[in-house]
Amino acid sequence: MLKIGLIGCGRIATKKHTEALIQNKELFDVVAVCDIVKEKASNCAEIFEERLGKRPEVETDFRKLLKREDIDAVAIATDSGSHYEIAVEALNNGKHVLVEKPMALSTKHADEMIKLSKEKNLKLEVCFQNRFNPPIQELRKKIEGKDFGKVHYGVATIRWNRNEDYYKQASWRGTWEKDGGALMNQCTHNIDLLQWMLGGEIEEVYGVIKNFNHPYIEAEDFGGAIIKFKDGKIGMIEGTTTIYPKNLHEKLAIFGEKGTVVIGGLAVNKIEEWRFEGEEGHPFMSLPDPDTVYGSGHVPLYRDFYESIVNDRKPYISGEDGKKAVEIVLAIYKSALEGKPVKFPFEFSTYEIKEKKYEI
Repeated sequence: MLKIGLIGCGRIATKKHTEALIQNKELFDVVAVCDIVKEKASNCAEIFEERLGKRPEVETDFRKLLKREDIDAVAIATDSGSHYEIAVEALNNGKHVLVEKPMALSTKHADEMIKLSKEKNLKLEVCFQNRFNPPIQELRKKIEGKDFGKVHYGVATIRWNRNEDYYKQASWRGTWEKDGGALMNQCTHNIDLLQWMLGGEIEEVYGVIKNFNHPYIEAEDFGGAIIKFKDGKIGMIEGTTTIYPKNLHEKLAIFGEKGTVVIGGLAVNKIEEWRFEGEEGHPFMSLPDPDTVYGSGHVPLYRDFYESIVNDRKPYISGEDGKKAVEIVLAIYKSALEGKPVKFPFEFSTYEIKEKKYEI
């Protein structure tokens, strides 16, 4: 059993990380939980006590938690802007790291995290839990089995709503320093799925971003992009938090010479189109949509994190994997703000947007 600490006890931690750890109680011993707001950490500890009969210790300083010798690994579920700092500190203290998306807000920081995890021989996994969605796994099998023939292009569409109350729940939301906008926060999961299915090296990205009706945040509430891959495939992204009056859907569509798949629903959890030779439809098309946009992928994600550590293998969603979606979003930002396509490789960060006082 691995001894783990949970850093960050806000919305995603109490909704999904606690449940995933409870569902994997035979794999993890939750030793401590940490949040700068003690009440949040205490509430999180109560969830574990009620469900598992054991109360983790409560910390308010993540550095103190990371110094503990009775902790093997940590899960980081803080604001996006602090992921890099906490992950680096954790790795330097000999802890394996599971970090929420996005892993960092800078291409350079993502590279540093990856390099450090390798130097320390520690696991670094990123929370792109939608890769474990059953329909997504079915699509992945078709990609790996070459059933599409030549894949032509893919489209990621995220049409959600986030209102002022959402952004006021936490002061970091929608800021360049700690979050980014709709693309980096809400859309990064589907951007990850798009690049994962299309694969290959990216040649360039052309993007646009706008803030249509969220004047109280710094970052974008809409983003669109075209991704050119070196092998000829094309990726397209449309992501927004402006949909009236509530979340509409999230879709991933992959089109090839011998196959068409569209996965939609509230959060890419429902097969809508499944067309291959001899296959018109899929049994999963009759499955109900999950209750929330988060789905249930955190449970297998934590299991994979555990197995990667005890079996000393690469995590299913490694640091290198986690960087790719961050890189695409940052390329969209850079392209939109500079008014030209961004060639890969490049370096950029949301901090640069703040420093140079770009306007969107």
